[in-house]
Amino acid sequence: MKLITRDTDYALRAICFIAQDKDKLFSVSSLVKKLKIPGPFLRKLLQILRNKGVLSSSKGKGGGFSLSKNPKDILLWDIMKIFQGEFRLTECFLQRKICPNIKSCALRKKIIKIEAIVVKKLKEISIDSLLNSQKRR
Repeated sequence: MKLITRDTDYALRAICFIAQDKDKLFSVSSLVKKLKIPGPFLRKLLQILRNKGVLSSSKGKGGGFSLSKNPKDILLWDIMKIFQGEFRLTECFLQRKICPNIKSCALRKKIIKIEAIVVKKLKEISIDSLLNSQKRR
């Protein structure tokens, strides 16, 4: 089980790179060179982030992508939800049918509590905090 998928990882890398110079526009080609992410794949991720309001873009010569929000306001949780949907440790499926014990399962109740803790922690991680962690290294 992966907590962060490749799409989320690549999107986070791009957002963090763009956030280092908030006033600059970054072309897809410059991001591809710096981040070593395949161009068509990165372009798709950046468009999704633009459509979700995380990034802004401008077309034409000198165009590119920039943040549309303050890095403090972009949370890891938000990016994960965009690319991965709701966070679930278990779906309680048994042979492609929903488990008949779903309402009374003791393990499921404990897992739901764990999910809540993980989500709370993910909501505490902003792009700004990631950038500040990198600077301290």
